[in-house]
Amino acid sequence: MAKIIAVVNQKGGVGKTTTTVNITAALHALGQRVLLCDFDPQANATSGMGVDKNTASPNVYDLLVSGADPARAVVSTQYGSVLPSNKALAGAGVEMIGLDNRDQLLKNALAALAPQYDFIFIDCPPSLELLTVNALCAAHSLLVPVQCEYYALEGLSDLLSTVRLVKRKLNPGLTMEGVLLTMFDSRTNLSLQVAEEVKRHFPGQVYATVIPRNVRLSEAPSHGKPISAYDPYSRGAEAYKLLAEEMIAR
Repeated sequence: MAKIIAVVNQKGGVGKTTTTVNITAALHALGQRVLLCDFDPQANATSGMGVDKNTASPNVYDLLVSGADPARAVVSTQYGSVLPSNKALAGAGVEMIGLDNRDQLLKNALAALAPQYDFIFIDCPPSLELLTVNALCAAHSLLVPVQCEYYALEGLSDLLSTVRLVKRKLNPGLTMEGVLLTMFDSRTNLSLQVAEEVKRHFPGQVYATVIPRNVRLSEAPSHGKPISAYDPYSRGAEAYKLLAEEMIAR
């Protein structure tokens, strides 16, 4: 049965999609059965796995709103399986308001797929609205990417408040999988200071692996490939391989 992990941070540009795509590919390369659920209307994780977001049908929107068969929506790639998204998901939050159990729709959809996988990663949108609440209800744990920049911890209190509310009302078993430091530059004092601050706020929950600031990581999505396929010898590829190993060891 799959461990379902939501990759979440309502701040944009912290490396959520980069992390979701690359940890999926890294774990798949290590022999794990992995599904990436793209739950962001921008569908960048879908295209980052080499899937055409404009033609993938049915997709995660159809699962939520039309009750489509989850098994028919899954696309298999050489980097792992994908439950694709597209821009129609942007309106799903409004359409879901009138539905019964609207905060459990994704959980119900993934329940049918979970026995076939070891890990399911949910790439969450950069906001704290109904889509993200659905992801938090579906997940067993959270992976929170935090960029090593000045405003790193800004907004995390809002995320943690939402998580506490979801735990209290909807998903009492939700735990913290780990906090991942991204865009780390060991040459700067700022990155080192932010790393120390994050470790102080989340004692024992920060991954030993840090993701470096790496231009090859930025280039890979435009080629529709994870970093392990685009440049397997880059620092970014090595970092995500180490993260996958650390995740399995945990």
